[in-house]
Amino acid sequence: MIEPIPAITLPACDSPDQEAKWLQEALQEWLDREFLPELVNQKIAQRAASVYFRQRIEGENDLGSLLIAILTEMQSFDFSKSFYSEFAVANAVSDLLLNSLGIDTCCGQS
Repeated sequence: MIEPIPAITLPACDSPDQEAKWLQEALQEWLDREFLPELVNQKIAQRAASVYFRQRIEGENDLGSLLIAILTEMQSFDFSKSFYSEFAVANAVSDLLLNSLGIDTCCGQS
């Protein structure tokens, strides 16, 4: 029988502003590296980090819930000048956060 993937809970957040800043920088670096560095990548990273910050100060620690919040709020972002979509951004945030926890994003193992 196939076992469901267990939920991933982030450690409690003592400094949401530092976490959001790290996420913004890491996400922009990822966006710039995957395709071309563009000004819109900075705006995408700022928006995703802003959502992340707000969720963390509200006490959200569940990775899945954080990603759904980012995905939902990024749907209103204008991606017409970008190679990306809200799904690519949410997936990138997931990979960055999992990597920061030492979890292999390829196989889901630590």
